[in-house]
Amino acid sequence: MTVAQAREIQQEMRGQLIRHPPPGFSPRLVAGADVSVERFKHYGYAAVVVLRADTLEVVGQSASAAELRFPYVPGYLSFRELPPLQACWDALEQKPDLVVFDGQGYAHPRRFGLACHGGVLWDVPSVGCAKNLFVGTHGELGGERGDTSPIVHEGEVVGMALRTRTGAKPVYVSAGHRMDLETAVDLVLRLSPRYRQPETTRRAHQLVNEIRRADKAP
Repeated sequence: MTVAQAREIQQEMRGQLIRHPPPGFSPRLVAGADVSVERFKHYGYAAVVVLRADTLEVVGQSASAAELRFPYVPGYLSFRELPPLQACWDALEQKPDLVVFDGQGYAHPRRFGLACHGGVLWDVPSVGCAKNLFVGTHGELGGERGDTSPIVHEGEVVGMALRTRTGAKPVYVSAGHRMDLETAVDLVLRLSPRYRQPETTRRAHQLVNEIRRADKAP
């Protein structure tokens, strides 16, 4: 697939994006999705970890390793990461009510980042929670947990800078599929009781690192 073809797919699938959560949305099971790739290599490790929303107890998980067939091109991360994540999703015995992706959602040049693409593909409410700002700018952000500042790109609010831990760097939240920004921010804050990143992302990242180490063990 070329980048031009990927762009056409993004634009076409964006028409399927639903920008509000289901009525009375209150997820019972939440999941984190993460992919790790060694620098300059084209082999990736993926994991999806499912937690109970109320206790953050892990109730299911799946991991995979695969060759990544799409190059690293900013703005097209989903075409690189979703194939190994799809294998994880298919293997889950219990599907979650919400998936938090370690990447962008609506805060994307074409308003269709990883969380939007994955959410539409799996038809599940989804949120993008990224460590770095990708598009747009935001104003001054207070230093306390829960402080926010809208991310604005080309005159549109596309996401929110969110302080999940007092004094820590913010995370950058945007809605995926079947989601709005207000709900996405509330969910990420609830899923981040102790650390900068939500527990969904932390647990998926831990599992990815475990399978990477196991794969390299003699």
